[in-house]
Amino acid sequence: MNKETYPFLVRPLPYAYDVLCPVLDEETLKFHHDKHYKTYVDNLNKALADYAELQKMTLKELLTDIDSLPKAAQTPIRNNGGGVYNHELYFDSMKGVDGQQPEGSLADAIVRDFGSYDNCKEQMKQAAVSKFGSGWAWLVTDEDGKLSIVQTANQEVPDLTLFTPIFLVDVWEHAYYLQYQNRRADYVEGWFLLINWKKALKRYEERQ
Repeated sequence: MNKETYPFLVRPLPYAYDVLCPVLDEETLKFHHDKHYKTYVDNLNKALADYAELQKMTLKELLTDIDSLPKAAQTPIRNNGGGVYNHELYFDSMKGVDGQQPEGSLADAIVRDFGSYDNCKEQMKQAAVSKFGSGWAWLVTDEDGKLSIVQTANQEVPDLTLFTPIFLVDVWEHAYYLQYQNRRADYVEGWFLLINWKKALKRYEERQ
């Protein structure tokens, strides 16, 4: 993801549509990936079509200093570029339910910075459930390996000059409403069973 440039492509899911059941059903995942995420990719490419100088930039580069971009391009890149970045990380942060747990240096950092995994889970769940409107809850690390939990609204991203995202949970209604209706807390509780801890550890170890 970090090296891709315009035209950005829709990345396939790294698993079959039914792999996340019963937490996320096939209908929800197809709708989310094939419709919503694809629309962000298409609209990002449209936003970049008239800016040859921006077409050479990676998605991370585009999102790191939006205020330096041409003014007319800032809002569509913030909204659609963020939508692409956030969704790709979200889909890539999950796997089937199999009892996987935090491991290695990431597990150690969670205990150091939150006291326990249960405390980390509770704080992240609170960040996700309490986010007013649409947005995301993230586990991020700074360059020294210190973990923290942040919220972002709409399709905004954390400050990528300060933080490396480890994983995130999508609390836009389209991520869960077909299956959970207004029961966001139930969706978020189930989502913790889907975290791909091996990939999370790799992101933590490769933080920049």
